[in-house]
Amino acid sequence: MSFLVPCPNCGPRSAYEFEFGGEYQIRPEITAPFEEWTQYLHLRKNSTGIQSEWWYHRQGCRLWFLAQRNTSTNQIKSTFWPDQLESKQPSKNTNHEVGKTKPGGSSDQN
Repeated sequence: MSFLVPCPNCGPRSAYEFEFGGEYQIRPEITAPFEEWTQYLHLRKNSTGIQSEWWYHRQGCRLWFLAQRNTSTNQIKSTFWPDQLESKQPSKNTNHEVGKTKPGGSSDQN
């Protein structure tokens, strides 16, 4: 099933140009207990309705961004850079440089 993903840098493009990076979660502190890291790395809400997700424009600008997508209809409500997240939903600091890091904080540089 194809749909359009509005890249905040390039505009609307086919979903086939993108790579889904998973639902957005707040990264635990480095000193967080093992159980908290286990939950962050392995457990997902997988909820029905609107959720914030990571997307990577692999055939375009090659930047990571967040999208609010309805998981039932695949309709994307909005897309935005990680530093704009606080204005979209309540959260802590994302600790991500705009568009340059993958979910989990690692660099996209090979």
